[in-house]
Amino acid sequence: MILSTPPIVILASTSHYRAGLLRRLIERFEQASPGTEEDHREGEAPATRAARLAEAKARAVAAQRPGTVVIGSDQVADLDGTVLDKPGTVHAAHRQLAASSGHDVVFHTAVCVIDVQGDALVHVDETRVTFRPLSLADIERYVERERPLDCAGSFKCEGLGIALFDRIVNEDPTALVGLPLIATSRLLRKAGIELP
Repeated sequence: MILSTPPIVILASTSHYRAGLLRRLIERFEQASPGTEEDHREGEAPATRAARLAEAKARAVAAQRPGTVVIGSDQVADLDGTVLDKPGTVHAAHRQLAASSGHDVVFHTAVCVIDVQGDALVHVDETRVTFRPLSLADIERYVERERPLDCAGSFKCEGLGIALFDRIVNEDPTALVGLPLIATSRLLRKAGIELP
């Protein structure tokens, strides 16, 4: 379904990482803070949490701006059943990276597009990252240089963080940065947004 008049597209996020990715698909869009809590529910699977939070963010903005197309996204990092949230502090980043050293971490990146009718289209992408064994000095150098305190898992794969890995396995390389563009393109086309 292609709409006769293109609707306003809003990214329900103030993240410059996600905005940078979305600019690869759409030239003009707005950004709005969803103001939602990123709460954890006991027993909730990481992929389910990511999808729930992505939809909650999109719905919060769509409720304020009916008739627009709203994109929400969320990412949950899972290390053997433990969720790795944004560290917030240098100490927490050191702890997360030390725990991830030599292990696989699965990143569940959800995107939700709310169309002009208010219907939700949701996709969750899975990326498996294998961390190389990291020494304390490796971790200290990395955190000092890149300060990844606002990133789930304590790294920026689009920057120096790529040097922390032995391998990345996924279907969409943009998912790990925070917005899976292959799925986002598909959902936007379903919502009536013309893309190549």
